[in-house]
Amino acid sequence: MKVRATVICEHNGHILFVRKARSKWALPGGKVEHDERPAGAAARELEEETGLNVDGLLYLQELKADNTVHHVFEASVVNIDEARPRSEITECQWLPYSTLEQLDTTQATRRIVRSFLRRL
Repeated sequence: MKVRATVICEHNGHILFVRKARSKWALPGGKVEHDERPAGAAARELEEETGLNVDGLLYLQELKADNTVHHVFEASVVNIDEARPRSEITECQWLPYSTLEQLDTTQATRRIVRSFLRRL
């Protein structure tokens, strides 16, 4: 089973989504390496994919979907206006909550975002 750190960045009614070339929209995040904790992977992946630097992380949930365990964090970042696609990410956009149902994304991403929005 794969283990992934997934990050939700929320700002003014928008959530940050990223996309690789010819892929669905996703939340920032990635594989938790053998020698790191999920929180460390969340901060590392967010910075690698978007250039955002974590000020704080709040653990939200563990979600099992298909062959992946997602450790989901909400991130507080210091440079919120500087989100840019980096590394293998080709697009990075702040999208309004209301666009989730029309967004080309996975069921796991939908479940994570819906769960997050229920908290608000």
